[in-house]
Amino acid sequence: MSMSFQPPSLIGATTPSVKSSAFMDRFEAARAAGSVMTYEYKSVKPKKQLKEIIKVLMPENKTFVKIPYKFKYNIKDRCVICGTHKVWEASDNLRPPLPLHKVRKGYPMRGTYCEKHAAIHRQYEMLEQQILAEEHGLSFSAYVPKAPSVSSFNPLNMVTGPMTTLKESDIASLSGVGWIIKPPTGEIESSEEELFRLLVESDAINKRVKVLLTEGAKVTTKESDA
Repeated sequence: MSMSFQPPSLIGATTPSVKSSAFMDRFEAARAAGSVMTYEYKSVKPKKQLKEIIKVLMPENKTFVKIPYKFKYNIKDRCVICGTHKVWEASDNLRPPLPLHKVRKGYPMRGTYCEKHAAIHRQYEMLEQQILAEEHGLSFSAYVPKAPSVSSFNPLNMVTGPMTTLKESDIASLSGVGWIIKPPTGEIESSEEELFRLLVESDAINKRVKVLLTEGAKVTTKESDA
């Protein structure tokens, strides 16, 4: 059964409260919460396209009598454009930079970008690189955002088969969290194989002891009855 990408929800809502639809124009649809998309420019000139996409990435404002006075979603782990809740992992290669209140310049905001607007921000960065390359007579391929594959988030898909070899750093890392790594033994173990096995086990135990000592493990003793 195929799985489709589901857009993230706003805080306190079961579905995105501001979703793009077929009745919105391209600007409103690009700023609304939803799945990852490519922003389609109205203009064919790169510098005008740059102004368009910067306008899309401007943080959402609160207004009083149509006068903007404050940013609406300048909150930690909220998209500054559509308000979608998003927590980025530090190791995620799609993690966007901190939003600036004027996109290209200004002070950093407390919020972030959701997957959709992180992809549009990447599209904006690539457009800047494209303009710079063309000014210097270089060629540059346009960036096309793609929705993340659901299967890519499944840890089972990252394993192609059983692990048969371990590096020394793998053994040290596993031993540090309490795993005991033993090399495979044959039906008949020679003296050299036994020595190698014992050395690996001893090294793993020593590494675990060092970790426990570093973390300050407390050892209690029972007092003998008088």
